Amino acid sequence: MADTKLVVDALYKAFPGPLPVLDGIGFDVAPGEFVSVLGPSGCGKSTLFNVIAGLERPDAGRVLVDGVDATGRVDPFAYMPQQDLLFPWRTVLDNTALGLQVAGVRKREARARARALFPTFGLDGFEDAHPADLSGGMRQRAALLRTVLQDRPVLLLDEPFGALDSLTRTDMQEWLTGVRAQFDWTILMITHDVREAVYLSDRVVVLSPRPAQVHREVLVDLPRPRDVAVITSPQFSAIELELLDALRGGPLNRRI
Repeated sequence: MADTKLVVDALYKAFPGPLPVLDGIGFDVAPGEFVSVLGPSGCGKSTLFNVIAGLERPDAGRVLVDGVDATGRVDPFAYMPQQDLLFPWRTVLDNTALGLQVAGVRKREARARARALFPTFGLDGFEDAHPADLSGGMRQRAALLRTVLQDRPVLLLDEPFGALDSLTRTDMQEWLTGVRAQFDWTILMITHDVREAVYLSDRVVVLSPRPAQVHREVLVDLPRPRDVAVITSPQFSAIELELLDALRGGPLNRRI
């Protein structure tokens, strides 16, 4: 995954009316980079993800993966939506292996590949449990495991921790920074949480109100590995303030 570059090139999208949603959005995600997308509620973030993931066609523009046109294709992307979408009647192991089985991997092999990552994802010992037996954080780790097992070049995470309480969310953010260091994934994530964006990301793309344009790109020049103590640093606060200014409609500029 770390060798994969994603380029979003001048995407336009309108809904019936026509209601303009995306207005020439363009940015890139370098191999192994973690980029977050911030923007006001209703600006078109989820539509942008649906277009990138090939679930919707843009009216104009392209999505490139390693220079190859991937517009309208789902195969380069592993997409984790806001809800975990675990099937309550399936065991945790069978839930995590499901994506592989849908892709044509035989059940025994899919289960073995999923089981091998249970310790890394903090799920060891819960293979035969059901989703109702898991905490919110464990359910999200199971959903992320199901996503990454698809072994697609780019991970798309849509508010992966948005439904969690504050303490669990912080624990999950810390866990994700650690596990990502092992796998070096290329990640594009939607979030409404400015602090989460700064803590997790290498760069943040801030969208304008609808119709969405790229209002600002902010480099998160904080050293890795990061622990939660970094949020008290002056450098962290300065980046957080810059993002808040951009979200409030501050002057367009790019800190790249």
